[in-house]
Amino acid sequence: MEAEEVREYIETLKEKINYHNYRYHVLDDPEIPDAEYDRLFLELKKYEDIYPHFRTPDSPTQKIGASPLEEFNSAVHTIPMLSLDNVFSSKDVSEFDKKIKRFLKREEDLEYIIEAKLDGVAVELIYENGRLKLGSTRGDGINGEDITPNIKTIRSIPLSLLPRFDPYIPKRLEVRGEVFIKVKDFKELNKIRGNSGEKLFANPRNAAAGSLRQLDPKISASRPLDFFAYGIGEIKGRNFKTHDEIFSVLPLWGIKVNSVYRLCKNINDAILYYNEIKETRDDLEFEIDGMVIKVNDLFLQLQLGTISRSPRWAIAYKFPPKQGITKIIDVEFHVGRTGIITPVAIMKPVPLGGVEISRATLHNQDEIEKKDIRTGDTVLVQRAGEVIPEVVSVIISQRTGEEKKIEFPSKCPSCGTETVRELTFYRCPEDSCPGKLKEAIKHFASKRAMNIDGLGDKIIAQIVEKKLVEDVADIYYIAPEKWAELERMAEKSAKNIMASLNRSKKTPYEKVVFALGIRHVGEHLSRVLTEHFTDIQSLSLAKKEDLIEIKEVGHEVAGSLIKYFARRSNISIIEKLKRKGIQLSRGKASPGEGKLSGKTFVFTGTLDSITREKAKSRIEELGGDVKGSVNKKISYVVLGKEPGSKIVKATELGIPLLSEEEFLHLVRE
Repeated sequence: MEAEEVREYIETLKEKINYHNYRYHVLDDPEIPDAEYDRLFLELKKYEDIYPHFRTPDSPTQKIGASPLEEFNSAVHTIPMLSLDNVFSSKDVSEFDKKIKRFLKREEDLEYIIEAKLDGVAVELIYENGRLKLGSTRGDGINGEDITPNIKTIRSIPLSLLPRFDPYIPKRLEVRGEVFIKVKDFKELNKIRGNSGEKLFANPRNAAAGSLRQLDPKISASRPLDFFAYGIGEIKGRNFKTHDEIFSVLPLWGIKVNSVYRLCKNINDAILYYNEIKETRDDLEFEIDGMVIKVNDLFLQLQLGTISRSPRWAIAYKFPPKQGITKIIDVEFHVGRTGIITPVAIMKPVPLGGVEISRATLHNQDEIEKKDIRTGDTVLVQRAGEVIPEVVSVIISQRTGEEKKIEFPSKCPSCGTETVRELTFYRCPEDSCPGKLKEAIKHFASKRAMNIDGLGDKIIAQIVEKKLVEDVADIYYIAPEKWAELERMAEKSAKNIMASLNRSKKTPYEKVVFALGIRHVGEHLSRVLTEHFTDIQSLSLAKKEDLIEIKEVGHEVAGSLIKYFARRSNISIIEKLKRKGIQLSRGKASPGEGKLSGKTFVFTGTLDSITREKAKSRIEELGGDVKGSVNKKISYVVLGKEPGSKIVKATELGIPLLSEEEFLHLVRE
């Protein structure tokens, strides 16, 4: 054949294979037997091997895995991938509906989409002109990890969108969805691992997460990963009016959508469908932990906007936690980073939700007395919110008389200092308590804080017990040879920790503030504080009256901040971190750098929670730019209250509109 004929034949084979992939993975309705599919695939591979210059990145043969990576690169989400608020009762769902109606000032029923909440790994797929360009993890909602080579190995994810059934392919399409492993495939995977002597996965979600984050894509390709879309992010060149319309069109392009969903005319219908699925969820091919309820109308979603880290227009209606019965063997007392002493029940192992549980929190003495929990009791345990194990109640009828009351220690179990009672908790007041220091370092090094790989519990225990550190900042001052001398720490592991410590110096300022472990200051408040105080110096000198003027900072948080910065030991930590080059201020991004590099913004209307000047500064810090008028080169128009005519022109030009809440999420790292 002539070169052009070969190219056309290869394209024909690709089109046939993509079509049959669609029939098999999306419609679950194959038209040809597996043997015929295999014949087509081998035929394509043969011709691509003979004519490699005709092999394209979106060919079906490229799903077998690429070369191993050294590490994952960061990937910025154009529109934040938000988390959902959880509710656990029909009463809470009805209240969700009422709140939306109050916000929208309407009384008539709203249409909702309700769909299964898969217990998998959230990812984003970006298609440009119909071709898959990027696949990334959700990460912290703003920044994920680029796992494109691994995403390409998943057979149910098309490398190119199919124009056959809907030719209007958008120029850019961001698909959000869940990577998961079906229950039967999970069992088979564990069977294979068991036969080869490998460690078994705890549950399908852990298996999916571990498979998806392999540096070698060939490992991902060997795992039975699957995918369902649950929505979209940015889209250019195509408009949708409802979430239901999105679910109707995505499969036409070859993208699988959640197979368990329903369009409901009101909230009561959504609750009925939830109850229906709750009773049959064990019969599904995949694990789910609840149902997601979303407002169907996309314009109403835009009007509703977001609250903090979650959208107003959607909630996760979780299934009742899975429970089990076991026996308390002993109780241990753990010291947290703030000195609070928490009782932990040591139990006979019990399987809950695919995970074997042998420890559960008892919270505090008041909780123990309220439930009358004793060592030796037979108890009902559950995974609260499907995650944290806790003791629900005691089965009194199982008592033998040999059970013993649980006594709180009068002295800290870590350092022996006399404990003090604060409200419902006992706390160790000793600043140099090794137990507190271990937990403080663990928090400081955690993924959501400084993200320092290699600093596990055993390593942290060693550096504290060997007195290599007196505070969290000292981890940056440990010499390489001291790391290498630790037990189970080879020279390579020591180098890896040093490299991770150096990488952590680029951690954004707001995450550094969170890492400090200031009492009552979590991730969200760290962002709020660093938006108002652009460096640690101004934050440390802030007066109480300045702090409580901030919308989300109350007297308790303000008092905690004042107390933290009043301690010399804490100022010493900050000075040590500063000397090691840790980012303790917001700096304007260099040209071409920053996650908003190349993005331009226009504001219209009045902003509530941030001034125009601060908003502009934040955009510039992240490498973006702000303009005064709307034109086709503008990336986003931010809507405040009573927006002007700019919104009309933006709509005409198809420029994405951001609510104030969406904008705030976008500029938070």
